[in-house]
Amino acid sequence: MAAAAAAADTSEASTAGLALAEANINWERLDKTRFHVIGAVLFTAQQGALHPTAVVKTRMQVAEGGLAHMSGFAVFRRILRSDGIPGVFRGFGTSAVGALPGRVLALTSLEVSKEMTLKYSERFEMSEASRIALANGVAGLVSSVCSGSYFVPLDVICQRLMVQGLPGMPTYRGPFGVINKVVRAEGIRGLYRGFGITMLTQSPASALWWSAYGGAQHAIWRSLGYGNDSQTKPSQSELVVVQATAGTIAGACSSIITTPIDTIKTRLQVMDNYGSGRPSVMKTTRLLLDEDGWRGFYRGFGPRFLNMSLWGTSMIVTYELIKRLSVKSE
Repeated sequence: MAAAAAAADTSEASTAGLALAEANINWERLDKTRFHVIGAVLFTAQQGALHPTAVVKTRMQVAEGGLAHMSGFAVFRRILRSDGIPGVFRGFGTSAVGALPGRVLALTSLEVSKEMTLKYSERFEMSEASRIALANGVAGLVSSVCSGSYFVPLDVICQRLMVQGLPGMPTYRGPFGVINKVVRAEGIRGLYRGFGITMLTQSPASALWWSAYGGAQHAIWRSLGYGNDSQTKPSQSELVVVQATAGTIAGACSSIITTPIDTIKTRLQVMDNYGSGRPSVMKTTRLLLDEDGWRGFYRGFGPRFLNMSLWGTSMIVTYELIKRLSVKSE
C-alpha cells in the first residue's frame, strides 16, 4: 500500500507538466474510511491474482535439486498435479488477512511523514519539484521501516506455509503453527529473519523501481507528442495505458536487478538446515553458491519477473481507481 501511495505522488508530480490537473487527487480530498475499505477489497483481489506466481517463485528459490532447475510453468503444473488449486494459494489467507493492518500502517506513516517534511522544507529555498522529491523520499523511508517491522514476520509465516511439503521442509498447522515452532526454536527474533537485509535493500530497490517508472513514463509521453508546453490533455484512457505500461517496464527492470537479493532473503527466512548456529546472510549465500553456483541467485526469476511486471501494472491502475472512487462528495 505504501508503494501504491508513492505511485500516486510520483504520477501526480510527473504529469503536472502535462496539464493533468484532474489526475491530482490529494490526500485531503479523499474520504479516508472509503479509501481504506475500497483499497482493502481491490488490493486483496490484486494480491490473490498474483499470489500463485509468488508461491512458484518461493518454491524455486528454496528447493534443492531438480525443482530449482525447472521452468516456472513446469513448477506451477507440478504444484497443481500434487496439491490442486489450494497448492498455488498456500499462505494466501494468512497473507491477505494479515496484510490489512499493515497496509493502513504503511499508508498512514507515509502520508503523515510526507506532510511533515513538506511543511518543514518550506523554510528552505527549494524548488517545488525538489520539495516533493525530498518529501516522498523521507516518507518512503519512514513507511518502509514502519511497514517492514510488521510485514517481515508476516513474510516469514507466509513463505513457510508456501514451501511446506517440499523435501526437508516441516509441515505446520496453519499460521499459528508456524509462529509456535519458530518462536519455540529461536524466540521472537526468529520471526524477524531477513529483517536487516530487507531494510538495507528495500529503499534502493524502491528507488530503482520509481526511477525506471518515471523515466519510462516520461519517454512514453514524449513519444506520444506531449511535452511541458503541450496544451492538450491526454484522455483518461491514455493516462491509464501510459501509467500501466510504465509500471510494467519498471517492474521488469527492478526484477532483473533485485532477484538475487530476494532469493537470499527468502531462503534465509524459511530454511533451517544450516547445522549449528543461527542462519545468516553469509551462510545463506555460501550454501546457495555451493548448491548451484552464481546462477542459483536467479532461481525463480521467471515467476518473479512476471509477478513484478504484473504488480507494477495492476498497482498503478488499481490505486488510481481507488482514489477516484474515494473522492469526498462536494
